[in-house]
Amino acid sequence: MVVMARVSRPERPDLVFEEEDLPYEEEIMRNQFSVKCWLRYIEFKQGAPKPRLNQLYERALKLLPCSYKLWYRYLKARRAQVKHRCVTDPAYEDVNNCHERAFVFMHKMPRLWLDYCQFLMDQGRVTHTRRTFDRALRALPITQHSRIWPLYLRFLRSHPLPETAVRGYRRFLKLSPESAEEYIEYLKSSDRLDEAAQRLATVVNDERFVSKAGKSNYQLWHELCDLISQNPDKVQSLNVDAIIRGGLTRFTDQLGKLWCSLADYYIRSGHFEKARDVYEEAIRTVMTVRDFTQVFDSYAQFEESMIAAKMETASELGREEEDDVDLELRLARFEQLISRRPLLLNSVLLRQNPHHVHEWHKRVALHQGRPREIINTYTEAVQTVDPFKATGKPHTLWVAFAKFYEDNGQLDDARIILEKATKVNFKQVDDLASVWCQCGELELRHENYDEALRLLRKATALPARRAEYFDGSEPVQNRVYKSLKVWSMLADLEESLGTFQSTKAVYDRILDLRIATPQIVINYAMFLEEHKYFEESFKAYERGISLFKWPNVSDIWSTYLTKFIARYGGRKLERARDLFEQALDGCPPKYAKSEEAVDSLVPGEGVAGWATDPLLPSCSPVPTVCAAGRRMGPGPACHGCV
Repeated sequence: MVVMARVSRPERPDLVFEEEDLPYEEEIMRNQFSVKCWLRYIEFKQGAPKPRLNQLYERALKLLPCSYKLWYRYLKARRAQVKHRCVTDPAYEDVNNCHERAFVFMHKMPRLWLDYCQFLMDQGRVTHTRRTFDRALRALPITQHSRIWPLYLRFLRSHPLPETAVRGYRRFLKLSPESAEEYIEYLKSSDRLDEAAQRLATVVNDERFVSKAGKSNYQLWHELCDLISQNPDKVQSLNVDAIIRGGLTRFTDQLGKLWCSLADYYIRSGHFEKARDVYEEAIRTVMTVRDFTQVFDSYAQFEESMIAAKMETASELGREEEDDVDLELRLARFEQLISRRPLLLNSVLLRQNPHHVHEWHKRVALHQGRPREIINTYTEAVQTVDPFKATGKPHTLWVAFAKFYEDNGQLDDARIILEKATKVNFKQVDDLASVWCQCGELELRHENYDEALRLLRKATALPARRAEYFDGSEPVQNRVYKSLKVWSMLADLEESLGTFQSTKAVYDRILDLRIATPQIVINYAMFLEEHKYFEESFKAYERGISLFKWPNVSDIWSTYLTKFIARYGGRKLERARDLFEQALDGCPPKYAKSEEAVDSLVPGEGVAGWATDPLLPSCSPVPTVCAAGRRMGPGPACHGCV
């Protein structure tokens, strides 16, 4: 049974409550300022009709108007009561008024502001909602603004009101400048590209800016380039050319993309000749093959699109003579571009390393059939390549340059080129030696034998200041007199064209300079032997032996011993013994058992050939030779023979 009673109370004389409420009412009367008592009472009345529950909340808040817990629960309950009603229902206005009353005391509580703003957003009251957000920002301390702005920005983006959203974002960026990317994305989505480009340019130039999305400064710059180059009609407040060219000096590893962006800007603006100038400038300045490929492919695609557009226009409007001329001009320009590609690519490689000899030779080959360009290329090459920085052999440029003149019948010019080459301070002596050899070969090819000899004698003449062959502190001109390459060629020429004495003098000079090789020594000895100077040839062997040690001297000893035995046989035994002793002195074991020279003492008799030499008496004490080639002492008259 429900007991209805009228309680005469000062604040509510007509208050009606049920019998079950009496304990709670009594507790409230005893502790009317206790939030816990009121919350227990409210919890008990959750199943009561909504007006009774709201009345209870109002009674509590009248006594405790500064209780956040009561206001939060009350406002949440009031919003839930109208959740399924139409937004035009008057109950919504009552709930709004309830929120407004709450903010008289709770204006520093961001949670209540957020709930109220969300409630207004659900009602679709745009102006009221915007003003409420503004009131919240003014009421709350700045440290709590970060809780309001996300919902505020979501509200601004949810309506097609770009001007309102832009103004809101500008205010937000004053609080959080690191969120500029979000604003830029919104400007792009709302087609306000001019301001988006300005903001993006500001972000790119700010060295302290850190992207929330983790983008690098280059990625932001690339976005800016794409934005301004692809929308030239909408971005008017920025100097696009200056911005992209600034990026060219700043991001040198991405030149290809930036050049293509600049050209794309002029293409979309309708300035086709300017775009072509940009492409030409790009392919003349890029430093890597990757960048060149990007620019060249974009350039070729641009020319193809221009030809296709012209052909399409001509087919629609009918061809005229002027159109045919223009089309032919475009086709010729495109063909020339394609034909220039190898030369342009070679230029890129030479810009990377202007001292790359092989690339200069390739450049000359690309100019095949155009003598003037070949001469200009060789001239530029020999002036550009630094021998101390060169990759490859720099002397080959001079030699090839002279050969070009020679092949075209201009011998005097070829001689001048080679003469200049002999004065170049090469890094290696071998380079200068090769030039002198080419000078001699040039004269030989044209049967100027005396001139060839004169040049090589000049090359091998002692300089005013002598230097060691490997002394890098001295110029190569002071060291080339020790070049075996030049001396070898001079020796060959002297053998073929000179006298015996001049040839002998050359070989003697080689030995005096101590630059001979075992083969040079053998050649000298063979030359003397051919002219019947046998003892002189043996002296040459002796001089060569004094220059080398084992194992380099092995071939000289083998040849010397063979020639000596072939010459004297068993007639000079003591001298032969001495030669073998000298040969075996310091001889490594692997060379000691060389039977080639020993077997040649007397053909057919093996290592003991001396004992059965027909020139010796049968009982004479003779030395024996062991299998290792070592001389053994003499034996008895009849028992020492082996």
